[in-house]
Amino acid sequence: MSDCADQVKEVRIPEQKEFDQQVFPLVLTPNPDSDSKFETAQDAFDWLEGQRGFISQQLLKYGAILFRGFPFKDAQDFDGFVTSYGVEPLPYVGGAAPRTQITSKVFTANEAPPDQQIPFHHEMAQVPTSPSILFFFCEVAPASGGQTPLALSHLVYNVMLEKHPQFVKDLEQKQVQYTRVLPEDDDPSSAIGRGWKSTFLTDDESVAEERCREQGTFFEWLPGGCLKTVTAVLPAIKQNERTGKKIWFNSIIAAYRGWQDSRNSSKQAITFSDGTPMPPEIMDDLEKTLDDLAVDITWQKGDVILVDNKQALHARRTFPPPRRILASLGE
Repeated sequence: MSDCADQVKEVRIPEQKEFDQQVFPLVLTPNPDSDSKFETAQDAFDWLEGQRGFISQQLLKYGAILFRGFPFKDAQDFDGFVTSYGVEPLPYVGGAAPRTQITSKVFTANEAPPDQQIPFHHEMAQVPTSPSILFFFCEVAPASGGQTPLALSHLVYNVMLEKHPQFVKDLEQKQVQYTRVLPEDDDPSSAIGRGWKSTFLTDDESVAEERCREQGTFFEWLPGGCLKTVTAVLPAIKQNERTGKKIWFNSIIAAYRGWQDSRNSSKQAITFSDGTPMPPEIMDDLEKTLDDLAVDITWQKGDVILVDNKQALHARRTFPPPRRILASLGE
């Protein structure tokens, strides 16, 4: 790795794993031997603005980067980090997770109840437009649990192709559809409790309908103000145009395991495009494969993680509160 102007250095943490003779994820921390110190968050922002090209190269190489030990304290500092990185923010339109907007660029990570695990997924893989980069920030670290696991998507694809070639072939040929029933307003008791007003950023039913049409999503209004959506046929396997590798780009296990509440049945939430359900035994093995490949990042206050959404899936482990992780999406 380049010395990156001598201000940061690469370090190792216990959670990291090595794949293809390369650690995952990359971990960067301020270099105590550097003449230039990060005394304030603004110092870090200035450094980041000058090193965007370097950081982008490392993100492409490694798939995810953990910044640890930098002077970031709160949502405003995190907003400054995102702004300094310089990507255009992507509105959270079509996502299932209940969230709270903090700044124009920053919102809370999935506010699902802490005793509910959030399974692996690529961010917004269930809608046609997904972010290219994810930013996560730890404002309050949990005393235990609450890790954010990461898994390299091309490795998941390779393992699943070797173990279940026909299933992967079916995914590539048939593709998938996601079905969800959205309440009118957010339901904080559910991991997929984002209401249709929040999902489509409107209180107007006709605007919500138009945004469904723009995404190619079938919609049906149900009693009680709920909105049923069935996505357009979407790929479950993609080729990453920047790396040339095939990737497991979907939210299959997230929908199959996690899209369950008083309105939704997880077993019906994800199907092949012809309506065929996911094979239960393969779903079990997919979950095991993801956990085998996972790197569980244990949060420390002030941590920032950059995730290339084309290269890595993420999840959330359960935890006893408090825990506060903030997020931002980049085009």
